[in-house]
Amino acid sequence: MTDNDVAVVRPKQRSSGAPPGPAASAPSMRPERVRGRARRSIRSRERWAALSFLSPWLIGLLAITIGPMIASFYLSFTDYSLGYGEWVGGENYARMLDDPRLANAIKVTAVYTFVSVPLQLAAALLLAIVLDRGLRGMAFYRSIFYLPSLLGGSVAIAIMWRQVFGTEGLVNQVLAIFGIQGEGWVSHPDYALGTLIILHVWTFGSPMIIFLAGLRQIPTMYYEAAKIDGAGVMQRFVSVTLPLLTPIIFFNLVLQIINSFQSFTQAFIISSGKGGPADSTMFLTLYLYDQGFTQFDMGYASAIAWLLLAIIAIFTALNFLMSKFWVFYGDND
Repeated sequence: MTDNDVAVVRPKQRSSGAPPGPAASAPSMRPERVRGRARRSIRSRERWAALSFLSPWLIGLLAITIGPMIASFYLSFTDYSLGYGEWVGGENYARMLDDPRLANAIKVTAVYTFVSVPLQLAAALLLAIVLDRGLRGMAFYRSIFYLPSLLGGSVAIAIMWRQVFGTEGLVNQVLAIFGIQGEGWVSHPDYALGTLIILHVWTFGSPMIIFLAGLRQIPTMYYEAAKIDGAGVMQRFVSVTLPLLTPIIFFNLVLQIINSFQSFTQAFIISSGKGGPADSTMFLTLYLYDQGFTQFDMGYASAIAWLLLAIIAIFTALNFLMSKFWVFYGDND
């Protein structure tokens, strides 16, 4: 072998920074796929965890709220009584037009709502303004004034209220001191509803706490500016407090109207479940109960329940529509 025949062996050149070919790209994509699967797996576990925590509420919503609503809507088109039902179409709703007791129940409920709610909100706002002055022992006073809201809807308080306004009750005992002969307030058709209105006004604790929280959010600089301009206490209340508190007033108004239309326990206990005397305390909810669980006319009672829902929805919608004329928000122009 000659020198010319010797093969020249050249060393392999190192790879430059050029991107690898298709064969080299596979290993670099594999970690991305693994990370993508891991993220999807984590999201799936989080969804199942969220559903598991929400499942008691979802089951309750379907079994306690939506299910009975659908059943009651169906029953409102039937003549249903203790297991026997016959489809009657819209007869239950047509029957409402010729039912004088239903018309009276709507009237009683409307009077109760539109008298007690403004009085309750006025009392709650007045006490909230007093408590907002920074009295010593504020937490104690808030707790004491909030107790009626917790207890006012209970059976025990309704029984106590019947005793207080009874013929030999505390009210008549106080009147006797001044030589005034009292009435049997809860047994008189002209006064029985008034005792329930007083009871509802007495449960002012919940709106009072909300009003108090709203008053704490009003900046003091507005009051200081009004005071510099010479505004008195009443002028500052009308020009500063009320406009800035209108969202809270609106919130309390909607809640209390809904609650008052749903009132049941007080009238049931005071009238022994009959709405007396002379149907003067026959609330719409009490009439619904009477038709469903005393007369066992479940179909008609279901129709009344949907009427009550429609009334509450109408007044709530009206409140929201009218709010743009009197409710002031900070972002309004």
